[in-house]
Amino acid sequence: MTDSIDASRAALLVMDYQNGVVEMIGEDAAAPLLERVSETIAQVREHGGHVGYVRVGFADGDRLEGPMGKRLGDRATTAFHADAPATQVHDRIAPQDGDIVVRKTRVGPFGTTDLDEQLRARGVDTLILAGIATSGVVLSAVRDGHDRDYRLVVVSDLCADRDDQVHSFLVERIFPHQGDVVTSAELGQLLS
Repeated sequence: MTDSIDASRAALLVMDYQNGVVEMIGEDAAAPLLERVSETIAQVREHGGHVGYVRVGFADGDRLEGPMGKRLGDRATTAFHADAPATQVHDRIAPQDGDIVVRKTRVGPFGTTDLDEQLRARGVDTLILAGIATSGVVLSAVRDGHDRDYRLVVVSDLCADRDDQVHSFLVERIFPHQGDVVTSAELGQLLS
């Protein structure tokens, strides 16, 4: 198991836990996942850690070009509009005053946001990652966070993907090369 985590220097990033994305994994999977995320958020806060939320949404005037723009098409300005209900963080795990909240226009959490600057301003050097989808935002966060020299802790049972085999492959074979992979129960034992 990994070394203990100084919660005051850590941030739990809750990524793409927005209404429309949570719906994509189905109610049977979403309910217990949201419960575990809610409990983990409370635990991180109790230990003095930071909580950050990353959501995808496109505002009027955002330009979405290239392959991603072609794939999303008009949905970027309708279903994925920044003000649409589908792009809002799920009510069960809603942000509180003082939390970091960023809106992105790409898969990864850093490239189109000021997330890195906000984390550094708070003295964060450890990222605890939770997200939907494992093969999307979590994979991007692991790669980019590693390149930015953050200590990474992926909470495997707080990540989900529509393809269970892809999820398992990433958390078992890929992510351990860039950081630690733990369960939410193990994370609770590591926070100090």
